[in-house]
Amino acid sequence: MKQLETDVVVIGAGTAGLSAYRNAKQYTPNVLMVESGKYGTTCARVGCMPSKLLIAAAEAAHSVEHAPQFGVLTEKPQIDGKAVMARVRSERDRFVGFVVEAVEELPQEDRIIGHTKFLDDNRLQIDDHTVITAKRFVVATGSRPNIPPPFLAFGDKLIINDDVFDWQDLPESVAVFGPGVIGLELGQALHRLGVNVKLFGVGGNIGPLTDPVIRDYANTVFAEEFYVDTDAKVSDMKVVDGKAQLTYVDKQGNPQTEQFDYVLAATGRVPNVDNLGLENTSVELQDHGVPIADPHTMQCGESHIFIAGDASDQIPLLHEAADQGTIAGSNAGRFPDIRNGLRRTPIAAVFSDPQIGMVGDNYAQLTANYGECGCYEIGEVSFENQGRSRVMLKNKGHMRVYAEQGTGLFLGAEFIGPAAEHIAHLLAWAVQNKMTVPQMLDMPFYHPVIEEGVRTALRNVNAKLKFGPDIIQHCLECGPGA
Repeated sequence: MKQLETDVVVIGAGTAGLSAYRNAKQYTPNVLMVESGKYGTTCARVGCMPSKLLIAAAEAAHSVEHAPQFGVLTEKPQIDGKAVMARVRSERDRFVGFVVEAVEELPQEDRIIGHTKFLDDNRLQIDDHTVITAKRFVVATGSRPNIPPPFLAFGDKLIINDDVFDWQDLPESVAVFGPGVIGLELGQALHRLGVNVKLFGVGGNIGPLTDPVIRDYANTVFAEEFYVDTDAKVSDMKVVDGKAQLTYVDKQGNPQTEQFDYVLAATGRVPNVDNLGLENTSVELQDHGVPIADPHTMQCGESHIFIAGDASDQIPLLHEAADQGTIAGSNAGRFPDIRNGLRRTPIAAVFSDPQIGMVGDNYAQLTANYGECGCYEIGEVSFENQGRSRVMLKNKGHMRVYAEQGTGLFLGAEFIGPAAEHIAHLLAWAVQNKMTVPQMLDMPFYHPVIEEGVRTALRNVNAKLKFGPDIIQHCLECGPGA
């Protein structure tokens, strides 16, 4: 068995791991990185990039199909599933290639392939070939799809989002379980590409939304386009004649039995920490085996072990993984000089149509933090009659913004509507800069733009905060349809 000694070991070569490696290297040259699978981040290989490629194809088909609403007459689009998936795979491989190139530029002697297991607080074993003794560690092992046991009855007809991006052609039908970010994005995209899709969930939740007003609106809007039941009753799951078969109660209360080419389990992800031997270390573990870590330092208790990215089970987003990797790697590199790192304002976007955005404190957090004290106000706006949105026939959406009573501090927002990915950035910058609602209203708003809807929501909450007058229903200075 080969024996190695080093200062820092980074376990995992994804977004968080690469960031941790580079930052640890700023403090010590003795850093090793271990990877058990293929190089290439979750985002590039099976996450944000290939999903957006599929969504882009779906948006192109949807635009053609709805062009007659503008007076532009077209034929119904013909979907070449093989061509759609060929572009998805080709561009996906291109993005993955960039990541692989970046990893392969790192010194070869710093890179080790194999599965890692902690032997104790200072030793790792890599498969059956290497034992590494190190002073500090960063766990950046990512996550994997969670598959509830009952779904295993579908056998090889059960797929996860990873499998979708290796398809050679589009299937005829897919049942999607889980109306979260992945399920909603892929389900709607496949529907728009001509696949018969039914999207099932439990508890009424959709996307990451917590505001009941926005959640109810989203449920209504998506169900108008394709079959979405976020509080479904599904039973009798099995394979019959080479198809995935299930029985569900439709929205009229009638049982329906239907067969699908595939069942897509988009039922969340779990951190890859269960086979690392963390129980052999002194770090304190939560019930599901994830180390308890300080979100500002990414340090596990008072130990020399740090954690970052999806493995931390905190915020599973690429930019968060990069930030966590920076913090964990820097602290591992300069240990025991532990410092708080930059944690940015929470921001989330769902690339459905209409899009979903969330920034700052969400509704659930506000109700938990403020309770019934009435210490915050809610402003809102509908995008159904908003000028620029109607011009583009993108006038489906609703926004709720939250602000603190007394100070007028802008706290956050949840919304569904056009250009949510862009609006979310503007609002997140406002939260991070600790702007008040009056300060935000002093910013310029062009006409006609979708962002004028944001101004309306801000004016609405400003009036409730007693910082400004009630909204003028027909504001001539704003321009028509603002």
